Amino acid sequence: MQRMKSADERYVEVRLANIDLEREGRTVLQDVRWTIRPGERWVLAGGNGAGKTQLLKLIAGAVWPTPTGREMRRYRWRGELWPSPFEVKEEIGYIGPERQDKYERYGWNHTVEQIVGTGLYRTDIPLDPLDSADHRRIHAVLARLAVDALAARRFLSLSYGERRLVLLARALASRPKLLLLDELLNGLDEINHARAVRWLEHTKRSRVPWVLATHRVEDMPGSATHALVLEKGRVVYSGALRRAPLERWLNAEYDDLSSAAAPKKNRRRSTSQCPLVRLTNASVYLDEHLALEKISFEVRAGECWVVHGRNGSGKTTLLRALYGDHGVATGGRIERAGIEPGVPLEVFKRRVGIVAPHLQADHPQHLTVAEVVQSGRHASIGLNDPPTAADRAAARRSLAFFGLAALATRTLRELSYGQLRRVLFARAWVRRPDLLLLDEPFSGVDGPTRQSLRSQVEAMVGDGTAVIMTTHHRPEWPDSTTHELELAGGHAKYVGLARPARRRASGVGK
Repeated sequence: MQRMKSADERYVEVRLANIDLEREGRTVLQDVRWTIRPGERWVLAGGNGAGKTQLLKLIAGAVWPTPTGREMRRYRWRGELWPSPFEVKEEIGYIGPERQDKYERYGWNHTVEQIVGTGLYRTDIPLDPLDSADHRRIHAVLARLAVDALAARRFLSLSYGERRLVLLARALASRPKLLLLDELLNGLDEINHARAVRWLEHTKRSRVPWVLATHRVEDMPGSATHALVLEKGRVVYSGALRRAPLERWLNAEYDDLSSAAAPKKNRRRSTSQCPLVRLTNASVYLDEHLALEKISFEVRAGECWVVHGRNGSGKTTLLRALYGDHGVATGGRIERAGIEPGVPLEVFKRRVGIVAPHLQADHPQHLTVAEVVQSGRHASIGLNDPPTAADRAAARRSLAFFGLAALATRTLRELSYGQLRRVLFARAWVRRPDLLLLDEPFSGVDGPTRQSLRSQVEAMVGDGTAVIMTTHHRPEWPDSTTHELELAGGHAKYVGLARPARRRASGVGK
């Protein structure tokens, strides 16, 4: 440890040089050089698998660089220079999808107030009662993000976007000296997105440094000062934001929305008049919280439904109820084609493909990509029995369709968040399902991948698959959208044919 002077000792400065990182024998980062100083606000960009999340974890001290004898990590804080993050780890706030998934994986269903309280004491779960000063500080942070109304709610009863804001509040409660924000704005509706961006804008009044990893141009706050761009684990740009080559990864890929003015006809439509699934006055409760109330609609083969609405409006709950994860309260009804009394629900699930954030937490990290895709044949998490020849062949076809054949033998722990999302697409498609449920399917993927996946969804609808998709981004609606369901506070605000685009949409939630 070396004593030295600092221009601003209140915040953490990070210096990396000659940093390599290998995972499972594969190079993830190579020869990374980067300095983050107080007052700097960085955008971290690059394609899926470029190494963004692993770089943030390395800075936070969650992973360690591969020893080469050349590597250097230095952390400067309070006039001290430290050779590792160990001494400053509790001063670094980290928010990422994996932390959010952790609550789902372990069933940590504490109240929002308790979750934010763990930020005060830097623990994963509540260990001690909160005192009156703690309560005041927690509610002040929640109020700053305009989510104080959620304080008494259970964390797992919240929507994906609401959970993300709560975890931001948890990080802010710790008064971090460096913030690492991995895809912070994923899953936020227009209003909550604006709140989070507004908070990022206000940080320019302080010297707190932060790094925001993102795949969307609309996520870049005006307060950002610098950019780092990664490609295949190497730094290809580091410097002022105004000169950064961000177009490839942060492109607004759906600028021309003229095709969204009216639904397109499918190339091949089923003549069946029997609905695949029908809800009638369906209400759903989560932890005694009414999440959906008296929802009625039906979906037929070849239809493409988009479900939209604010965070907490019930979109994810609706899809999971359709799939069978949540039951419908007395007085309502859900009917699924082919499911009669005595027929197991698993028969229906094998005809349904699903892509949802919770699945990224459910699958054990030691499974290979091929095993995860094979599990889609049985609607299971992992495989209860060795895969058959038919399982392996179907998985190979699905992986090839989504351009993932090269990843077949990798384990999930080796994948980026966006790569895993593509694997879930392949898993959903492995049985050529009659119905495809897509919950924010393009969240966490880079611009070129969003374009590719959107085209593949179009092809599925064109071949007669029924699709129900949730999204906050109007440009992500498939051109073949036939119907829409707008939710507000658990109620159906609009159910019917897709309405023409009411305004040109280039940003979140429009």
